[in-house]
Amino acid sequence: MKMTRISLALCSAMVALSYNQAYASAFNLNEHSATGLGRAFAGEGAIADNAAVLARNPAAMTRFDSMAVSVAATYVKPNIDIKGRDNLTIPTGSGAATLPSSSLDANDIAPSAVVPASYFIQPLNDKWSWGLALFTNYGLSTKFDENYAAGIIGGETELTTFNINPNFAYKINDQWSFGAGINAIYADATLIRRAGAVSMLNPQLQASTPLVNLSGDTWDWGWNTGVLFELNEDHRWGLSYRSGTTLTFKGDFTGTSSGYQQVPGALDLELPALAEFSGYDRLSEQFAVHYSVQWTGWDVFKELKATSSQCNNGVCFQKDQDFSDSWRYAIGGTYYVNPEWTLRAGFALDRQAAHDVISIPDTERMWYSLGASYQVNRNWSIDLGLAYLDGKDVNIDEPLTVPGVGTLTVPYTSSASAFLSAAQVNYLF
Repeated sequence: MKMTRISLALCSAMVALSYNQAYASAFNLNEHSATGLGRAFAGEGAIADNAAVLARNPAAMTRFDSMAVSVAATYVKPNIDIKGRDNLTIPTGSGAATLPSSSLDANDIAPSAVVPASYFIQPLNDKWSWGLALFTNYGLSTKFDENYAAGIIGGETELTTFNINPNFAYKINDQWSFGAGINAIYADATLIRRAGAVSMLNPQLQASTPLVNLSGDTWDWGWNTGVLFELNEDHRWGLSYRSGTTLTFKGDFTGTSSGYQQVPGALDLELPALAEFSGYDRLSEQFAVHYSVQWTGWDVFKELKATSSQCNNGVCFQKDQDFSDSWRYAIGGTYYVNPEWTLRAGFALDRQAAHDVISIPDTERMWYSLGASYQVNRNWSIDLGLAYLDGKDVNIDEPLTVPGVGTLTVPYTSSASAFLSAAQVNYLF
């Protein structure tokens, strides 16, 4: 089935925990550069110290007077555990079966991952610049044991996305610059859900029996824009916006409403818009502060609905969502040690977007970041970044509809943390 990360994450209430919740609000990724990671991505749309600024604000390309290239990779090691809080009772034809809370436990459900990115900027003259950003905004990989009791919620999920983002920028005058771009987004996904404890209700099923098995890819489009205001060389501010995107999918669905038969289905989904304000103030020859406020319009997620003429009443599944707009606040400092070495640090707070949804066990996260850059020569530089993310434990009571039984409440506690490290090389022509 052609799906994005969101349709994978929310589909039919048979969804897994995403490791992204350990280091980004709900669905979006921030891991676009090693330079940014070292300062918790504070001031990203205004600093423009290398070509990776393209991921945040295309208007900042006008600060470059020669071609620039940056290539980065971020290693993410998440630690996400879920614990059952209470026993779960499932009515059966012969009475009831009680699952101990420990049967809902699952540890280290998200494997480590590498997030790559690359950027290119070319000034055309003293007014116009263009650039190309290749990075990802979404990604996920989780795996539960094949016999996991809540296999109808947790199974195997994998998503890889790739964003091709050409941009242009125009320098209006010494203070103002404007930029804009388009986004071609490719997504490849796999989703498997298994019977788990539901197999107790049907002798033809085993706990490892797949109830949902979907895979496919798709392309979608969006746009982005930004402005940069430079008071002088030491003080500048940026404002950027990335559009929401309406996604339309047509593919195959297998689930309870189709009698576990594969049927064609359709799903419309809207990704949220994102806006960010960034600032940079160099207070002395050796020290600068930078800061960001980011808004993501998660409130657009009110429900997820897939339809087909071959599903019961024309609806394959429908699930209400409890999302609210989220905010991210970041502040950092840069210490310019000498012409060769630059040190940086940052702190950020990610507010929770999803509430009581086991598919996205979102939580409030705090970032603690450190980074350094080494200028090899006039052309080459190297960046390194480290970050530790600490997420609050969150209790989730997920309603789960079981055929022939009704709606049960599955009680979990989710805990999450992550360690991130990144490396980047930059070349200035």
